[in-house]
Amino acid sequence: MVKLKTIVAIPVLVFLFFLACGQKNSQNSNGLPTTKVESQVSGLPVPAAERVGEYLPLLKGKRIAAVVNQTSIVENTHLVDTLLRSGVSLVKIFAPEHGFRGAASDGEKIKDGKDASTGLPIVSLYGDNKKPSPEMLEGVDLVLFDIQDVGARFYTYISTLAYVMEACAENNVPLLVLDRPNPNGHYVDGPVLKKSHASFVGLHEVPVVYGMTIGEYARMVNGEGWLANGIKCDLTVIPCTGYDHRSFYNLPVKPSPNLPNMTAIYLYPSLCFFEGTVVSVGRGTDKQFQVFGAPGANVGDFTFTPKPMEGAKKPPQQGKLCRGYDLSGLPLDSLRQQKKLNLGYLLDFYKNYPDKANFFLKTAHFDALAGGPELKQQIVDGKTEAEIRLGWQDGLRRFKLVRKKYLLYYDFE
Repeated sequence: MVKLKTIVAIPVLVFLFFLACGQKNSQNSNGLPTTKVESQVSGLPVPAAERVGEYLPLLKGKRIAAVVNQTSIVENTHLVDTLLRSGVSLVKIFAPEHGFRGAASDGEKIKDGKDASTGLPIVSLYGDNKKPSPEMLEGVDLVLFDIQDVGARFYTYISTLAYVMEACAENNVPLLVLDRPNPNGHYVDGPVLKKSHASFVGLHEVPVVYGMTIGEYARMVNGEGWLANGIKCDLTVIPCTGYDHRSFYNLPVKPSPNLPNMTAIYLYPSLCFFEGTVVSVGRGTDKQFQVFGAPGANVGDFTFTPKPMEGAKKPPQQGKLCRGYDLSGLPLDSLRQQKKLNLGYLLDFYKNYPDKANFFLKTAHFDALAGGPELKQQIVDGKTEAEIRLGWQDGLRRFKLVRKKYLLYYDFE
């Protein structure tokens, strides 16, 4: 009889064990799960926006402001249209850099306006005002954030996220983040930003490539007390499914005008440093962030001439013949497997550029992108890539310990 009870008890215990494992995605009142989600990869990753049943009940009966752009889609329909059709009371749209429709040029101020399709007011968060004011949040019960990030510190959507979190915390408005996979979420690399060099192209002490989804990043900002005066945002994150940090996600919509395809998205963290120099990265061409070159350069066998176009009304080196390199033919798989920044592009071009005194722009933009003055000085001093990387390691180790506390998905390490 004792043996029979034991045999019956074993499957019951096994069932309870797996039931407990299946509940690892539960979140507390701060939007923090009790433990990270184990690997769920089986097929294509599913962004949280497509998990309508998970978040629609949280929106019912509330007045919603949505921080969205052209990437905020549910299958082939914009999230705004999906919510309106579901009876959600949307009262306004907050637009980040490049605008609600994602067509504005890099750095172009976004103006307030009205969406022609829905009649909803559009409030700009890129221009004179980067943070919602108390007046902008008046009459709002909850802010919803759904924007595709690309996982590089100088891509401004995470700065917009942080300012929205801060405004929500200050005005006691909950924030709901619909998470999306990070196409560069499979590695961590680059110099960690120094607090003294914080700007809109880098607010926090994180490396250039931080290996987190935008939902995980929001949890870190909240948990580490990085909002003004250490305040906390009432944060809820709806996670993706079918995704972990070993996944490779092909974006269905270009996240901004000058990242037109996956090659550009993978090269972006390495090539963006050139934006603080005389070197063009192809803005004003059809190969943005896939080519680089400069007038007067004597390296490479590829030439191009940047011209005004949508998303690049005044591209760097406009109308000038630039000589350099075309990386657009690099296999995607080789770019995925690098799993680190490629400093060789920058170091080699500087080494061979004839007018080194005028290679870096006279502005402080290069240091803002690098997160401090060290990288530029190391390049000028002729340091090798290995020597430069060695200086990153302590900062990367410290960051990785912080990062692990906020992961929602199985990690690559």
